Amino acid sequence: MNGQGEPSRRRRRAPVAILLAAAFVLSPLGAAVDAADARRTPSGLPVPRYVTLKFGSVNARSGPGDDYSALWVYKVRGLPVQVIAESSEWRRICDPDRGVAWVHMRTTDGRRNVMRAAPSALPVQSGPRAEARTVALLQPRALAALQRCESGWCRIKADGVTGWVRAAGVWGVDDRPQCAPPPPPAR
Repeated sequence: MNGQGEPSRRRRRAPVAILLAAAFVLSPLGAAVDAADARRTPSGLPVPRYVTLKFGSVNARSGPGDDYSALWVYKVRGLPVQVIAESSEWRRICDPDRGVAWVHMRTTDGRRNVMRAAPSALPVQSGPRAEARTVALLQPRALAALQRCESGWCRIKADGVTGWVRAAGVWGVDDRPQCAPPPPPAR
């Protein structure tokens, strides 16, 4: 009531607003919004995704916090890792050797690198095709900056050399989860 014996406009609109909200939730668009909310992460970024390690010494922990035990120490600055889960400050990562651990978010960088994980060298081509001239070899365990990927080929840069490699030949470009997340750690 508006004090004059008349219902306020706000009250007359409320049932309409409730009906519209219910229709939205039941609509396909509402279902898409619900699905997007289910995929939301603390960072707002997709999982899985690739990042690199920012420092030459990064502690890998059994859980998301300094009170969890250290599993090992990563000693490679620029190592590409895949974020497979996250909390507000910690990232559960999968490394090229399929090791899974938690690292603090401040130890990661959004720049993209790739690594030759296979035991043989990979030809770096002048163009994105097998018959292109070989300009270098990406040695086993070597890192390279990822510039872009297209049609199964990735443009990389390492040691001043820029060229193309088959995407399947490097670790750090496959968008599928590379490690199955282990069960949550016990404290």
